[in-house]
Amino acid sequence: MTTPNADLVAVVEALRSRDRFVVTTHENPDGDALGSLLATHTALTQLGKDSVMFLGNPAPLPGEYGFLPFDALVRALPEDVAERTLVAVDCANESRIGADPAVLHVAPFTVNVDHHHDNSRFGDLNLVVPEASSTGEVLRDIFAELEIELTPELAEPLYVALVTDTGRFQYSNTTPKALRLAAELVEAGADVHKVFQDVYENVQFAKLKLLSRALDRAAVYAGGGLVVSFLLRGDFAEVGAVEPYSEGIIDYLRAVEGAEMAALIREPPRGGSPARRISLRASHDELDVSAIARKSGGGGHPQAAGFSSDASIEEITEFLVRSFGEARS
Repeated sequence: MTTPNADLVAVVEALRSRDRFVVTTHENPDGDALGSLLATHTALTQLGKDSVMFLGNPAPLPGEYGFLPFDALVRALPEDVAERTLVAVDCANESRIGADPAVLHVAPFTVNVDHHHDNSRFGDLNLVVPEASSTGEVLRDIFAELEIELTPELAEPLYVALVTDTGRFQYSNTTPKALRLAAELVEAGADVHKVFQDVYENVQFAKLKLLSRALDRAAVYAGGGLVVSFLLRGDFAEVGAVEPYSEGIIDYLRAVEGAEMAALIREPPRGGSPARRISLRASHDELDVSAIARKSGGGGHPQAAGFSSDASIEEITEFLVRSFGEARS
C-alpha cells in the first residue's frame, strides 16, 4: 500500500479532529464540482460531523444533476460560518468559491481539495493532485484514509464526479487508477445506467434551442484549427434557458473536424460585471488552453479552462485568434 503524502495526512487529520464544517465548490458547478460537494457532505455526515452544503449563487443547478439529493443545500451563507471549518472542493482559486468568496474570510480555517494544476493554494491546508482525473478521485483517497464505508449514497456522487470530468472515460485524464476507481464505485452501488440516463439523456428542450444558436454562430479561424461561437444574454430569455443550460455546448464545437481548440463566449442571463464568460477546450495534449486563460486572469486544466472579460465579443475573438496562433508557434 502506498504511503499517503503529507498533504493527504494533514487533510485527513483535520477532517477527523474537527466537528463542524461548511462544504462548498465553485460557481456554475459542473459534475465533478457537484458530485464532490455531495460526496464530501455525505462522508462527513457519515463520520458524525455537523456539515452544511453551501452555494451562494441563487441560479438553479444544472438540470442533468437533479437526480442527486441536494435537498440540504443552502444558498445563503450560514449564520454560524465563523464557527465552521470550510472545505472547498474542485475550486481552483478563491475568487470562484461558492459564488461568495466572503466565506473564505469568515470561516476560521480552510481545507482546499482539488485537482486543477494551477490551483492558487488558498487554503490553510491544500491537497491538490493535478494528475488525478477529478476531484472525486482525490476525495476517494481521503475517504479511504478515514476508513469511511463506501455506501451507494457515497459511491454515486463520486461516480458522477469521475464520469463527467473524464468525458465518459474518453478524455486523456482517463488513467488506469480512474478506471479502477470506477469499478470500485460500481461495486459499491453506483448505478451506471441511471447516471448515464440522467446526465446524458435528459436534455431540456430549451438547452437544445440554446445549442442550436451556438452552432448557428460557430465560425472557424486559423485554417479550421480554432472554432469560436457565442451566446447572447437575450438568447437565454428567448428560448427559456438558464445559465447552466450552456454547460456542455462547447464539446460540440471541439468535435468539429480539424479543430485543435474551441471557445464559447457567453453572456450570463443576468447583468453585472464581468459581462462575458469564456470557456476553452483543447482537442489534444500539446495545446495548453489554461495558459491562454491565465492571460486574462482565468485558469483551469491544460485541456479545459476559462476566463471572464468585459471586452466585446469581437475583441475577445481577436484575443483568442491571436493567442491560439502564439500557442501553436
